[in-house]
Amino acid sequence: MEERRGAKSSKVIEDEEKWVYDSSLDHKGNIPIRASTGVWKASLFIVAIEFSERLSYFGIATSLILYLTRVLHDDLKTAAKSVNYWSGVTTLIPLFGGFIADAYLGRFKTVLFSSIIYLMGLILLCMSWFLPSLRPCDTKTCHEPRKIHEVVFFLAIYLVSIGTGGHKPALESFGADQFDDDHSEERKQKMSFFNWWNFGLCCGLLLGVTVVVYVQDHVSWGVADIVLTAVMAVSLAIFIIGRRNYRYRKPTGSPLTPMLQVLVAAIAKRSLPHPSDPAQLYEISKSEKVNGRLLCHTEKLKFLDKAAIISAQNLTEKPSPWRLATVTKVEEMKLVLNLIPIWLATLPFGVCVAQTSTFFIKQSATMNREVANGFEVPPASIYAIAAIGMIVSVTLYEKLLVPILRRTTRNERGINILQRIGIGMIFSIATMIAAALVEKKRLGFVKSDPIKGSYSMSVLWLAPQFLIIGFGDGFTLVGLQEYFYDQVPDSMRSLGIALYLSVIGAGNFLSSLLITAVDHITDNVGKSWFGKDLNSSRLDRFYWLLACVAAANLCVYVFVAQRYSYKSVQKVAVADSYEDEPENGGPIP
Repeated sequence: MEERRGAKSSKVIEDEEKWVYDSSLDHKGNIPIRASTGVWKASLFIVAIEFSERLSYFGIATSLILYLTRVLHDDLKTAAKSVNYWSGVTTLIPLFGGFIADAYLGRFKTVLFSSIIYLMGLILLCMSWFLPSLRPCDTKTCHEPRKIHEVVFFLAIYLVSIGTGGHKPALESFGADQFDDDHSEERKQKMSFFNWWNFGLCCGLLLGVTVVVYVQDHVSWGVADIVLTAVMAVSLAIFIIGRRNYRYRKPTGSPLTPMLQVLVAAIAKRSLPHPSDPAQLYEISKSEKVNGRLLCHTEKLKFLDKAAIISAQNLTEKPSPWRLATVTKVEEMKLVLNLIPIWLATLPFGVCVAQTSTFFIKQSATMNREVANGFEVPPASIYAIAAIGMIVSVTLYEKLLVPILRRTTRNERGINILQRIGIGMIFSIATMIAAALVEKKRLGFVKSDPIKGSYSMSVLWLAPQFLIIGFGDGFTLVGLQEYFYDQVPDSMRSLGIALYLSVIGAGNFLSSLLITAVDHITDNVGKSWFGKDLNSSRLDRFYWLLACVAAANLCVYVFVAQRYSYKSVQKVAVADSYEDEPENGGPIP
């Protein structure tokens, strides 16, 4: 008997190493073979298209305020609001794209279709510059650009927004899906995946704000659009070529329906007493086939536990999911509710980040950008310092801090996710303080020499604020990605990545609202902080305001984070015996 049991255990271990039992499938719909699918060999194809998408996005985003003020001749306040609205839509629409990916299309198809829409937007950008009937104007200098060009231009960049809406949440979660959470080695690789994902992202960003922006500034906007379109087309082809290496997840239907079922069942049983032992709550048997993992019961939000109480009616008839929910479904509902305070507490960070692509870039355009041998840096290229800061931050964290912290804290991650996010929020406060001090000095140059203004001040004075926010991004943005992917229910992971993006999107909208409110208040009590241009504005005071808001919010965040309970997954044992290998390519547990 013991020999037989040992043989079975050996068979289980051998099969677990050969096949991937995490509800994923290969490109033919079979159980994936571990050695030939997933992990880094699949993720590299996925990172390639993310690289090109970020190249395109930041090539557009960082120069957008310059395009609006130079080509479309918007004033500073209007241009800043337009950039914030576009950035807000671009980072909030992924909530819809993530829902579609999880519920109906699946992540691969969502990435594919959204990338095609993205490519259409880039092609339309090219047309808006090169087609004679759509060009900004007939002359080289546009004092009053054609209305048709403005319409087509905004249509094109909002097509890019729609493409990003499906591309970003589905692609990153699809990349993380290539690692098996139940396999110790692959689980550690997944923790590194988010760091190296952002490394590749920053490399694309870096080229976008240097090479692409240089072409925009010294050649033409149209030629830069052609470069972005070509790179996106090539990367889309690479992504399709890698399809045999991927692990896929079937869409599971609307993830909102089970949560609504839990709420309805809990309300219907609100008068029932809580059982003394949580083991009496309803959960499916481990021998039943489940799509996803089982979660452990927690003591928080206990009123939802009533949805899992087995009543007399449940015993006499087949239970309806609207009358009886499993402990796992209840806990998934708790997970989503527990995300809300963290999401709210990170919004001020999103407001701080919003300044980097608007006022920070516009500041650089008013300063001396000449470097070695008379080379002039394009205004938007100063953003490259933030990308360098993030690359350095992520690399040091992954290669130096994590190994040390793992030995010190005995935590697989080194420090927990929320601690990592909090560290980055401290950097955001420091960024706003540095920005306020530099802007005060810049205004001093303007006051002392109104004719030359701040052109006698080197643009490298902006380096500290960009570098600090880059370090902060390496902690908070990467932490938010990992947090929202890891802490949502398994069926909502694309939506989880969309929630991370929505922090930045909501931050952009809040930034616009804050600009409007501050403009109105300061205009009523004296002179507005936001004039027609930077030299007539008081951005230093606005930055101090943001620093105070971010500092107060950090206290709130620490309070919320200390009371947060992480997802707890049951360790489900693999069955002792298996059926014969079926036609679909792997044994069924």
